[in-house]
Amino acid sequence: MDTPRTAVDRLLVDGSGNRPRADARRNVERLVAAARTAVAEVGVEVSAHDIARRAGVGVGTFYRRVPSREALLEAVLEDVLAEVMELADRALADPDPWHGFTTFATAYVGLRTESCGIGEALGGACGEVFEQTLADLRGRVRALVARAQEAGVLRADVAWQDVPFLLAAVATTGRTVGLTAGERQWERHLRVVLDGLRTPDPVPLPGSPPS
Repeated sequence: MDTPRTAVDRLLVDGSGNRPRADARRNVERLVAAARTAVAEVGVEVSAHDIARRAGVGVGTFYRRVPSREALLEAVLEDVLAEVMELADRALADPDPWHGFTTFATAYVGLRTESCGIGEALGGACGEVFEQTLADLRGRVRALVARAQEAGVLRADVAWQDVPFLLAAVATTGRTVGLTAGERQWERHLRVVLDGLRTPDPVPLPGSPPS
């Protein structure tokens, strides 16, 4: 049998094959939505009490409807990481290597900027839970970079391993040295990075690429 595709479906699977009651599904849907918002705002350390409060249910209902806080967060983050993988696959299918690369980069940074939890998951804060998913994502980033370099539209001296660090660095805090970020600050940063990746006459890079 195929693995359930959404966080709600995965959390409702009990091995019996029984169809969950409508109220049970509604509560799980509310918990998943609340968890995604909480993870975006707070990160992976968000508490069960906070998620339950945001969902408008009691903590007792929380633990009746999901196995654990960790299981709920894993299901939610798995959904978001699946979205990232889908973005990468669409980018690889784009006949224009540079357009595919930049489209992925923009969507990827947008997701990281909107959710501190996804940034933590991508950084390995969840341990080995998403190890295979992150390995698959690295493979896609490597392929995107290779396609763009083979087409001559991305500077050849950039290692594919540099790219995840560059994209992670684009996300910004709201304030620095007394200045407040603009409404589209991360998009401005990303444009500078992308122009630097495409420059036709680059200055040689110092040091060695990430491992």
